[in-house]
Amino acid sequence: MKKAMSLVLAAAMAFSFAACGGASGTSGAASTASGTAIKIGGIGPLTGGAAIYGNAVKNGAALAVEEINAQGGLQFELNFQDDENDPEKALNAYNNLKDWGMQALLGTVTTQPCLTVAPETAADNMFLLTPSASAVDVIKEDNAFQVCFTDPNQGVASADYIAENGLATKIAIIYDSSDAYSSGIHDKFKEEAATKGLEIVADEAFTADNKTDFSVQVQKAKSSGAELVFLPIYYSEANLIIQEMNKQGCTASIFGCDGLDGLLTIEGADTSLFEGVMLLTPFAADAQDEKTQSFVSKYEEKYGETPNQFAADAYDGVYTILAACEKGGVTADMDVSAVCDALKTAMTQITVDGLTGEGMKWEATGEVNKAPRAVKIQNGAYTAM
Repeated sequence: MKKAMSLVLAAAMAFSFAACGGASGTSGAASTASGTAIKIGGIGPLTGGAAIYGNAVKNGAALAVEEINAQGGLQFELNFQDDENDPEKALNAYNNLKDWGMQALLGTVTTQPCLTVAPETAADNMFLLTPSASAVDVIKEDNAFQVCFTDPNQGVASADYIAENGLATKIAIIYDSSDAYSSGIHDKFKEEAATKGLEIVADEAFTADNKTDFSVQVQKAKSSGAELVFLPIYYSEANLIIQEMNKQGCTASIFGCDGLDGLLTIEGADTSLFEGVMLLTPFAADAQDEKTQSFVSKYEEKYGETPNQFAADAYDGVYTILAACEKGGVTADMDVSAVCDALKTAMTQITVDGLTGEGMKWEATGEVNKAPRAVKIQNGAYTAM
């Protein structure tokens, strides 16, 4: 479901969907016959505080496999495991998937588990395409690629977007110094802000051990005269910060990155407080192009909710693996190392028009090239800016 993917789909609208059932955390459907499908593993949080990300990735990947599948040709078998956003459990999931016969990995979903799993995939010469783990070190080895922007690219793109659109000149930052995702974006944002004439008037950190009371950080942001608060963090902490800003009467605008995608799904949250929040994300569910509307319609019908960026990243990830398999001549009877060698060569030769970017291309470093986009919460929904 890509514009230029019409060529790919015409040639190979393939992938017989058959997710592996039975184990806790796996997608549920009948398994395809052994040896007839390329086995794709997935790892991400299906339970716990980050479950919104993992379930979105699982659902987006499953939908992509399902919809392009009944056409014959290449087939994929998807087995998605729960890691609860825990590095050790992610490693256990990876080993379980290897025992199952995984030939390529779509994952992991979140950064810290991926930093643990990625070196193992390199040692095994297992192809890795993460939809959403954005740390630079995730793609340190040549077997690993990203659908999402790297953290530094998110930081640079955020500063550029704020400056080029005149959103503010005085910026306060509140970030998690104990988290690779947050600190990676923070560092590059500060560097780029200096080159764009943006003044960092407050720079406040918190850690994973102290992320429930943000009164001090918000007070410093407010007293600094910040016109905008930059939040390169996840939505659960952002929710608490936004509540504190409202409590203290801090009227600065708010700008974040893809980690804020999830604010509108927080159970019991006062979503009126999120009005006007902006975030850098490559996907907006209300975009009017045909492929986005088709994806959103199918996703809502199947899962009963509006897809977020993580679902779109995973959906694009499956189609990217399809395009790379086609280019590299991958077949189900190839061993893990042969699959990896073929895919990592093909990744630098393909171009994919996806939900999260048109004309997406990949460097040998594993980084994706695509244009950044931003959305704004208006009337309780994400709206393209």
